[in-house]
Amino acid sequence: MSCFPVRLQEVRQAVSVCLRSLTVWAVRLTGSKYGCGGGGCGACTVMLSRYDPQTKHIHHFSVNACLMPVCQLHGAAVTTVEGIGSTKTRLHPVQERIAKAHGSQCGFCTPGMVMSIYTLLRNKPQPTMEEIRETLGGNLCRCTGYRPIIEGYRTFCEVISSFISGFHHCLLCLVSQGQTETSGKEKLLPLDPTQELIFPPELIRMAESEERATQTFRGERMTWISPISLDELLQLKSQHPQAPVVMGNTNLGLDIKFKGVIHPIIISGFRVRELCVCVCVAGVCIGAGSSLSTVRSVLEKCVCSLPAEHTQTLAALLEQLSHVAGEQIRNVATLGGNIASAYPNSDLNPVLAAGRCSVVLQSREGKREVPLDKDFFVGFGKTVLKPDEIVLSVFIPVSRKGEVVRAFRHAPRKENALATVNAGLRVWFEEGSNVVKEMSVYYGGVGPCTVSAERTVQQVIGRPWNEATLSDAYRALVDEVTLGASAPGGKVMFRRSLTLSLLFRFYLHVLQHLKDTVRPPSGPWGSCPLKNRVQRNRWTTDVPSGQSEQDPVGRAVQHQAALSHATGEAVYCDDFPRTQGELFLSVVTSARAHARITHIDVSRALSMPGVVDVFTADDIPGKKFRSFTGIDEEILAQGEVTCVGQMVCAVVADTKPHAKLASAAVKVHYEDLPDRIFTVEEAVEKRSFFLPQREIQRGDVTKAFQEADHVYEGEIRLGGQEHFYMETQSMLVIPLGEEKEMKVYASTQHPTMVQEAVAETLGIPSSRVSCHVKRIGGAFGGKVTKTSILASITALAAWRSERPVRCVLDRGEDMLITGARHPVLGKYKVGFMSDGRITAADVRYYANAGHTPDESVLVIEKILLHMDNAYNILNLCSQSAACKTNLPSNTAFRGFGVPQTLMVIENMVNDVAMVLGRPAEEIREKNMYKETSLTHYKMEFDPENLLRCWEECKERSELDRRRLDVARFNQQNRWKKRGIAVIPIKYGIVSTAAAALVHIYKDGSVLVSHGGTEMGQGIHTKVQQVASRELDVPLSMIHISETSTSSVPNTCPSAASFGTDANGMAVKDACQTLYKRLEPIRKQDPNGTWQSWVQLFGSNTSFIKWGKNKGHDLYMDWVKQEGRPYAYFTYAACCSEVELDCLTGEYRTVRTDLVADIGQSINPSIDIGQIEGAFMQGLGLYTMEELKFSPSGVLYTRGPGQYKIPAVCDVPLQFNVYLLSGSHNPHAIYSSKGIGEPTLFLGSSVFFALKEAVAAARSDAGLSGPFTLHSPATPERACVACSTCFTQMIPQAETETTQPWALELP
Repeated sequence: MSCFPVRLQEVRQAVSVCLRSLTVWAVRLTGSKYGCGGGGCGACTVMLSRYDPQTKHIHHFSVNACLMPVCQLHGAAVTTVEGIGSTKTRLHPVQERIAKAHGSQCGFCTPGMVMSIYTLLRNKPQPTMEEIRETLGGNLCRCTGYRPIIEGYRTFCEVISSFISGFHHCLLCLVSQGQTETSGKEKLLPLDPTQELIFPPELIRMAESEERATQTFRGERMTWISPISLDELLQLKSQHPQAPVVMGNTNLGLDIKFKGVIHPIIISGFRVRELCVCVCVAGVCIGAGSSLSTVRSVLEKCVCSLPAEHTQTLAALLEQLSHVAGEQIRNVATLGGNIASAYPNSDLNPVLAAGRCSVVLQSREGKREVPLDKDFFVGFGKTVLKPDEIVLSVFIPVSRKGEVVRAFRHAPRKENALATVNAGLRVWFEEGSNVVKEMSVYYGGVGPCTVSAERTVQQVIGRPWNEATLSDAYRALVDEVTLGASAPGGKVMFRRSLTLSLLFRFYLHVLQHLKDTVRPPSGPWGSCPLKNRVQRNRWTTDVPSGQSEQDPVGRAVQHQAALSHATGEAVYCDDFPRTQGELFLSVVTSARAHARITHIDVSRALSMPGVVDVFTADDIPGKKFRSFTGIDEEILAQGEVTCVGQMVCAVVADTKPHAKLASAAVKVHYEDLPDRIFTVEEAVEKRSFFLPQREIQRGDVTKAFQEADHVYEGEIRLGGQEHFYMETQSMLVIPLGEEKEMKVYASTQHPTMVQEAVAETLGIPSSRVSCHVKRIGGAFGGKVTKTSILASITALAAWRSERPVRCVLDRGEDMLITGARHPVLGKYKVGFMSDGRITAADVRYYANAGHTPDESVLVIEKILLHMDNAYNILNLCSQSAACKTNLPSNTAFRGFGVPQTLMVIENMVNDVAMVLGRPAEEIREKNMYKETSLTHYKMEFDPENLLRCWEECKERSELDRRRLDVARFNQQNRWKKRGIAVIPIKYGIVSTAAAALVHIYKDGSVLVSHGGTEMGQGIHTKVQQVASRELDVPLSMIHISETSTSSVPNTCPSAASFGTDANGMAVKDACQTLYKRLEPIRKQDPNGTWQSWVQLFGSNTSFIKWGKNKGHDLYMDWVKQEGRPYAYFTYAACCSEVELDCLTGEYRTVRTDLVADIGQSINPSIDIGQIEGAFMQGLGLYTMEELKFSPSGVLYTRGPGQYKIPAVCDVPLQFNVYLLSGSHNPHAIYSSKGIGEPTLFLGSSVFFALKEAVAAARSDAGLSGPFTLHSPATPERACVACSTCFTQMIPQAETETTQPWALELP
């Protein structure tokens, strides 16, 4: 059952249960995934359907199952991904096309993507491309880079005549020659709306015949009351004035879930029809209970039917509504809830206030109409509503002749993000003139509530609309709208400058409106906005002409689990069914950055319902620590805590809610310790490092500096990056009850480390512990060290209770506990000649390691080994240090220090170009390795393919022509600028030993076990291709079940892009041996089949074989400063062009061209997916993603609401990937190369294109030469760096006496 009706008589105890909990635990449908719990990622998307007995219409809409209360679902039909199709019955076209377009990697987000598009198609079978893109705006993916998802679903909106050619070009599986997979429309399932699931007839009968009555649901801590009439609602509100009225649960649900807010009584207005009435009379009167999607639909109809001069306010609201959250949230969040919540950065309230709107408030005492103006919002989350009042309706008047209304917003991400600052502005002119008669200016995001700029408005009213008037308004606005240095949210200077910039944009818009009566200002003021449409990707790859049709190597084979991902059948760690007596574990974390633990009071927690156990470090029977890089890290804190988020103890209970409540009840008493260290500057000052520090030197740096024509010193700060794997840390430990055996199911990249950690913690042999990994919902380096510690804690709970224990971290816990990419401060001194040759460089790296070493020493070593990138600098010296601070420990992340070190070097090269006034690519090219050379650690390599990538990238990107176009664009536009940059990379790939086990069964089927874990990188698919080639059998006969330490022991982690190199070679070795054993039978029966040969071989002969890969002899001698630490290098180059809005710092990547040398690709579709996904992750690292800590070391950014990763709206408008042809690599399997990590750094091409655009803006402001732009180049940093007249108007905040809102890391 996967499309099921909801009758609340069956779930009367589920007061605090969300829909996802119902589908997973009660109905056992696990396709809906937990990604964030707050409606921010879309992984839990399902479709709700309701029947309206009044209109006889069935409404379908997507919702976030993690927020939808079960109590709100009476009479609804819920459709999950399992309900629309499966591999066991029949696929739905939505599922098939995302799989065939290679739009699924780890697969964790895929069911949510599928259900979002499915719901769209149920409402509109032939959508536009913009509707598809907008629908996906509420779904996040960390693996694919979104482009293949867009391409797969583009086929639903293309006309029949162009379908075959369009699909041929957009689906990667169709590009390679000699494909055995899909080849055209005939292989695609058609979309047939007549074959969709019907709405359950029983719900129709129930809706039409059921006597409506108030519903009441009582839980352990809350009572949910759902009245059916306005009178009942008002009566309840009168009786319980403090009880909140909930509609969509998008606000209250977050408070309950994340802030621990408890409301004994909750009143639901969802079934009160009077709250959803919409009437159009002299304006639009919209019921406060109308969803934002409904409001949008109503306004669109009004805009189409009314004269243009009457639609100014309506159009402004429509503009804002398109940016409010994602589709899933808009489908349930209501207009009244948005107003009553009174959030300071509400996108709608400033427009409603500026547009002369009003609200009708009602209580049992009667109605009153109140204008939505400055007096309505009285403080943070507070309005003039009385405790017993509700918002009944909202009236939006039509605009008048001569009236102009606009809305503007800026947010950290263009879509599905809360605004940093927004504005609603209105001006009304005297008839036939440009003299201002009335004006309203309201801002959000610059105070505790929506702010009215009244004094600014007074400077304008009665005066003509011109530059002189607005200049006075700017000065008044600077004085009127102020923020202190410690204002919540930070970005004080930027937010204040945005108030000016948005007013200026309104000024320009109004000038356009008045063009018949007012002469527009001279000069290049703007440009046409970019179309928000991602074009098709172009890429090329071929297989050798003589290759067998059955040989899958080199072909774009679909991910082996893609269809399972798309149907929700793919099993992840938390999808395993609950077992008898299973418990749930919740950890208690430190609330102090540096303190002594004086006492842990667990008495209250132990007395709470369902609690079984609370344990601390004293209860660990074995080792109380884990050792990484030779330094011990405590499993649970003993006596002292050294960061906020350090694990102190753990609570075990019968359910997750009980465990969470009990962990919050544990009271840890502290005594603060002095000398907290948060930044690398503080660590350097106090000599707080993890040893050893590393250094490397080449040539005579001192002499080279003396002989250089120029010497320049600079620095760049790089922030950290959260892994944000879609599946949070998850594990299930089952004690087998015999011989102390423990079975561990974990979402880990390193099963062997988990096995060893559990064994050491419990004091038992490793042979008693088996670790199993089916698949991982993304990892990127973040599921190695901390996962082993969490598994040890969970295993201890299972050991003590003798029952299965499950631990699944909430997103906020995960981000707090597990660490991130290392923030780095890079300082450099560079000597160079006037022709651009760099002759000397002295570079210092300081990485913020956090409070424990983790793998930080290895990270700083790799930082030094890659510091040369593509450049042959003959005289250089460098040092790197891992700084010990009181922040959560940072850990491995895709690239392992390389994205940080290369950013420092490329910024240094960029500064050289700016000093000399030369194009940056000219300086890069002049300093590249040109012939067989030695690196700075004396490893010989040939840079031929590096240079080929560089030249091909310049050619394919049309760099020379486009650079002229960029210069022309910048001359013609004052407030928008473009920049273009080309970046190379030389990335070292390691090689390790590996083993594999291959079984051949009597029916000819093959089972392969290897040490790599499948986390979206396609290792299982590539290994199947290897086995298929070596055994000469179809892919369909080869199966990989899981990664298990019981099958393949002592494995290395799946990391550093060597997974296929190591494990593929081991599988190849085993298969070759087995195939050789069959040789006599093949000769005896040359016309036989694989199955007949296997059967003839006999049952007494071994058809199981271990395969081995010894790896390469790699080393690095840090004393001699020489070695061969890498087996080979992967090369690539990337060119990106951006368009920057200088007024807000917002940008869009216009085009990206990327050329990668990956040898002979085993699977080009998987490799290109890795390239694109890594690029987008790099784009996030360098331009978007910010981790923010409070001055006391508390992580602010603990979920998608605060931490923004790239979304569909951030994909380059044109994204071309090319694989370098004719490349060979003798050091890896089938001449391939590792590609998972290298291209992440190429996201920096967007950063440097942005920096070039900023330089063009600075040139207009009379500034030249190098300037500071730290990473990430967020809109705040880009806007401030542009140094426009508006940013210069803002006085510097007083920071000497006021503590800033957030730390400035690293």
